[in-house]
Amino acid sequence: MTTHLDPDVSADDALPPENKGEPHAVQEAGAPAPFPDAPRRQKGYEKRAVDAFLARAREAFESDDPEALRSAEVRRAAFPLVRHGYSVADVDAALGRIEDAFAAREREAAMSRRGARAWVAESRETAQVVLDRLARPRGRRFDRVGVLHWGYRVDEVDLVSDKIARYLADGEPISVEQVRGVAFRMQRGGYRETQVDAVLDAVVEVMLAVG
Repeated sequence: MTTHLDPDVSADDALPPENKGEPHAVQEAGAPAPFPDAPRRQKGYEKRAVDAFLARAREAFESDDPEALRSAEVRRAAFPLVRHGYSVADVDAALGRIEDAFAAREREAAMSRRGARAWVAESRETAQVVLDRLARPRGRRFDRVGVLHWGYRVDEVDLVSDKIARYLADGEPISVEQVRGVAFRMQRGGYRETQVDAVLDAVVEVMLAVG
């Protein structure tokens, strides 16, 4: 759920503080969502779209089919922004907790099929691929879009990349909520969004796999 920051937001806000909310039960998803409306003069997520997705998540979690809905699909969920919609921050926080629940189930199923060693080895391999990319020189870690196109602001992506690299290499504390909630301003000739988002997705998957 990588988002774009407004130009007047400081680069220090690119990596948000850790979310310490209580665990969220996926079984609650089908009930009327207890989300507040977005603040006045701000758009929020379209309520019917959110309610429909939460109902689908509940049905999938209660089913015996682990492929009915994957944690990655929860992470990539997107909803229209409208007036009088649900608060974006509250819905995103709930989606993060739902993703955690699906990821835990996927981890248990994978370890049962392949064994803990194989599962951990695969996660380490993914982490090394990410770390190799983030070890590249600042300003060249991802492809750049053309000078007439908008991409993620390079210095902000590099700042977050440094933090993630230290987490992967040295275990420097960083939470999955911080990586999920990362946000960047835009600049002409910036980093290609799809590449950055793919690496952030991979980092989240590694963190959930070993969590």
